[in-house]
Amino acid sequence: MTSSYRINYQLRAHKRDPLIEFIKGLLLTPFILHAKPRKPVLTSPQISGHESIDTILATGNGTSNVNQDDRNDYQEEEKPMVDANLQRYLEIMKSVEVMIEEHRRKAVKGVPEHSRLHRIVPSVASFFTPLPLEAAFLVANAKHSIAARRFVPPSFNDIRRILNTAQVMAIAPTINLITFDGDMTLYDDGTSFTEASPLIPLLITLMRAGLRVAIVTAAGYPGDAGKYEERLMGLLRVFDQQKLSEKLLERFYVLGGECNYLFRCGWKKSDATGEPVVGLTYIHPESYQPSDMLAWKHEDIQELLDVAEENLKRSVSAMNLKAMILRKSRAVGIVPLENAKIAREQLDECVLSTQQRLLEYQQMSGPSKTAIPFCVFNGGNDVFVDIGNKLIGVQVLQTYLGAAPEATVHVGDQFLSTGNDFATRSSCCTLWIVSPEETEGVLKELTPLLTIPAEDA
Repeated sequence: MTSSYRINYQLRAHKRDPLIEFIKGLLLTPFILHAKPRKPVLTSPQISGHESIDTILATGNGTSNVNQDDRNDYQEEEKPMVDANLQRYLEIMKSVEVMIEEHRRKAVKGVPEHSRLHRIVPSVASFFTPLPLEAAFLVANAKHSIAARRFVPPSFNDIRRILNTAQVMAIAPTINLITFDGDMTLYDDGTSFTEASPLIPLLITLMRAGLRVAIVTAAGYPGDAGKYEERLMGLLRVFDQQKLSEKLLERFYVLGGECNYLFRCGWKKSDATGEPVVGLTYIHPESYQPSDMLAWKHEDIQELLDVAEENLKRSVSAMNLKAMILRKSRAVGIVPLENAKIAREQLDECVLSTQQRLLEYQQMSGPSKTAIPFCVFNGGNDVFVDIGNKLIGVQVLQTYLGAAPEATVHVGDQFLSTGNDFATRSSCCTLWIVSPEETEGVLKELTPLLTIPAEDA
């Protein structure tokens, strides 16, 4: 059953991606007009055996409710129908591809708002590379039979995957830096990297191809490499078992707390045994953070977190949530009590109300106080307010590692406006996945397109 509440909730901007919805609407038109059902095989007491509707119309057999007009209600031969649908879909994807390229040209001139795409989708983000959508559609169609479907039109997920494939095709020749979210991107929510993860060989291949690989996560443990090593234990053990060189290991980074705590991978002495092991080394902020980040005052950070905590407590009380407040040095959030589950709508309410409260607080503070960047996001089963955001995190890595936006891609699952991957769209290319299995899929598309130098093979 679909209630008006559910319809209204789903129509809210924070649950939709305008560009995907635009493409989805374009593809819906040929589906509605041309994707008719197959011709049925009819049975009737007046008909001996099974006859097609064409046979009935030609011989005059059958009941009086079958007439010549019925011929138009059904699709012609299967293969011509699929070919015709595919051609219509390809024409639409090529048209969107051209619109994106025009938007990119206008952006270079400093007037992206003058593009046709911006006029139709005003919230459209930046495009740092061309997107070969026509070619990507052919790849997706081979996997998911989009053009052959008669009852299920091209979906949100179809288009999301097509955009991912197009981005992989476009960035593969020049990619220099790839960043990943943690939970639900590299491993299931609340779990850790295991040695059996099929992603590990793919990540090593990326490193061998010369890419810098970084995990940009909301998990914040100030300067504590051990906590991150626990979450990544399986990955680090495989690095150790394969005796990867220091040169390769130095291409792997972890940036925690959205943008606050940076670690580099490498060989170091085990605290327990004194033997060489693969681990993480903390990099002091002065080495990589820009001056405006270093200027954030402790008292301003704590004051902003106090306001966020007050609003979160109010939300917990107002909705009678079975949750507790968790305060960290640069974050505050709500997490469910043991065996409790918080509904998606309740999480979104906490996010949107806290965003609004913090924006009001910063507006009321006046120009004399530095506006500390923050991120409020729905983590799937919790809500957190972090100081900084992944936009800053990716930009920090780009500056530190010398990677341009058009050579950087961020992979994550939280690209709706209540998610913490959303902000990265302003600083790099993105791949929107929904599970570690999809991450594996996009990396299997990317790795064959990369060149591995002989010395790293």
